[in-house]
Amino acid sequence: MLNPSGPERSTPSHASDRGDSPEPGFTWRAAVLAIALTIACGFWVRQAEIVVLATQITESVPPVPALAVLLALVALNPLLLRVGRRLALSRGELLAIYCFVGVAVSILGVGVVRFWLSLLTAPFYFASDANRFATLHASIPDWLAVKDAGAIHDLYVRNPSGEVPWQVWWQPLLAWTVFFSVLWACMLCMLLLVQRRWIHAERLSFPIVTLPLEITASAGRRDQPRFFRDRVMWAGFALAALYNLLNILNALHPSVPAPGRFYDLTPALQSPHLKSLGDVRLWYRPDLIGFGFLVPSEILFSIWFFYLLGRLEALLMARQALDLPGAPFEQEQSIGAFLLMGVWLLWQARQDITAALFGTGHARPPADAVAPRWAAWGFLGSLIFLCGFCVLAGMAAWVALAYLSVVLLVALVCARIRAEAGVPLIWLFPFYQQKKFLLFTLGMAPFAAAGLSTMVLFAMLTFLARGYFPSLIGYQIEGLKIAAEACLSRRRTIALLLLAVPIGLLVACYVHLTTYYHLGAQNLRGGIWGTSMSIQEYTEVVAAQSAPARPDPVRTLAAGAGAAVAGGLLFLRNQCVGFPLHPIGYAVATAYGSLAWWPFLLVWLCKCAILRLGGFGLYRRAVPFFLGFALGHFFVAGVAWGLLGAFWEEGARAYPVWFG
Repeated sequence: MLNPSGPERSTPSHASDRGDSPEPGFTWRAAVLAIALTIACGFWVRQAEIVVLATQITESVPPVPALAVLLALVALNPLLLRVGRRLALSRGELLAIYCFVGVAVSILGVGVVRFWLSLLTAPFYFASDANRFATLHASIPDWLAVKDAGAIHDLYVRNPSGEVPWQVWWQPLLAWTVFFSVLWACMLCMLLLVQRRWIHAERLSFPIVTLPLEITASAGRRDQPRFFRDRVMWAGFALAALYNLLNILNALHPSVPAPGRFYDLTPALQSPHLKSLGDVRLWYRPDLIGFGFLVPSEILFSIWFFYLLGRLEALLMARQALDLPGAPFEQEQSIGAFLLMGVWLLWQARQDITAALFGTGHARPPADAVAPRWAAWGFLGSLIFLCGFCVLAGMAAWVALAYLSVVLLVALVCARIRAEAGVPLIWLFPFYQQKKFLLFTLGMAPFAAAGLSTMVLFAMLTFLARGYFPSLIGYQIEGLKIAAEACLSRRRTIALLLLAVPIGLLVACYVHLTTYYHLGAQNLRGGIWGTSMSIQEYTEVVAAQSAPARPDPVRTLAAGAGAAVAGGLLFLRNQCVGFPLHPIGYAVATAYGSLAWWPFLLVWLCKCAILRLGGFGLYRRAVPFFLGFALGHFFVAGVAWGLLGAFWEEGARAYPVWFG
């Protein structure tokens, strides 16, 4: 059973579960403020990420703009309260705005809108006689992409007038807004079927949710929240701030000593016997260390243990002369683990899902909750709609169902990782593997047999595998947890989560298109993120028409091995109480262990020492320090440097900050 243990577990309660009336949270005032602040943050993202490319503030977890909005409103609230109680925002409104902005702003990131735009336009702008992309154009419906040569050219080069030709863009934008919104609703309905088990029965720890809950704990009072009066928190904040300030000063003035972002062990591992270990870096990540303190200890241990075990696996394979490109196939192992865990999570919830579908065996839901049958049928209806969308666009039905099923299973495990482990990495999934799993398992021949339009749309939907839109499901489960902890209306929380995506997409499209047509995507430092991957995808489609790639048994075996390991860990945790290895740790280590293992090893050692020396009491007292450590990093490297760097190009490029 996937369950946490130890002092990290939480005990949520909800007002409606106790018979009380929940706070609305997402009021009309909160909605207007959330939309206005999303628009304002959109222009901040435009300057910081698109024009200057100073820092990827949308990649952080939680998103830097959402955290900045929350901090600004919490700071302003006591002043509003002194003017008039009605002007001040309630805790529910503050949290609702935070959740809305967090989702909406994330849509503007490189892994969502930018990658999607590159996939939408690359086969037209980069078409040449050599790559034969022109042979693919007829397979793309007119309502799905802009085909006007002048409009595409001006997007990349710039429009002399700076105007966006909205007349050619409105239809594709409308179609894709519907697709994104329905996929988002599908993921949310899937979560609604398991969220009561995760939040109330298993009482998962939700580490990331702790920060906004603590920041707003005493909202509505005339003084600042108690979190900001805690000296222990400020000690952690100051340490993280000092770390970032030293790095910034060193970037501007190299004579200033600084810790740097990582310590690179790779130069010391260049002997013939150790070279197979690859790049090994000890990353200093205050956000991972800060939130990592709230992660269950067995998951922390499992992440660094399985990462080092993977390095040992690579070393042994090299010693045995098994020199296979890509070995030890960690991403392939990860997709196997993710899919097995996704199926297991659905199997665990099978009784709830069956009862929801057929209306049997369910207790009456709270008054403000969405009935389980609506969630179940909403999920099925959304999935059918998405498959129909893909079929209408030219994709074979079986390909659409297979691909979307893999994407949704991986998304479900992403939600579980955020709920149980809270690792603050938006790229924490086996990227690209949702698509590649089908290709190396089946080969390209079945997709080629389904028709050229199937392969073209399969390439266009690569943003669901290599981008991070599905992993935004973490904000959904955290929003539901916030509603439970802060006693907010469930229905209004669901409404704000559903509304955030189309609003975010509209803001994202406006910000990106106006910038690209005014300045020219090719003239910007970063161009359109994902362009090289988009060209590669369509190049493979052209090649597959004459020579489709065969199945890859080695990678298929690696995925099977990943599923077997995850299944074995699940079995052992069910059979052996206190078994120290966790399948989530294995999944994280194989997906993105290179970045996470060292911070989690450090925080695991700290946590073990604190629990051994001072027990649960000292652990609780240390929590504000680690939350402050994460907050200090987000504030200095994200909020302060992100705002300054957005308008100080020279400084920003001397010390760019990436949270991914």
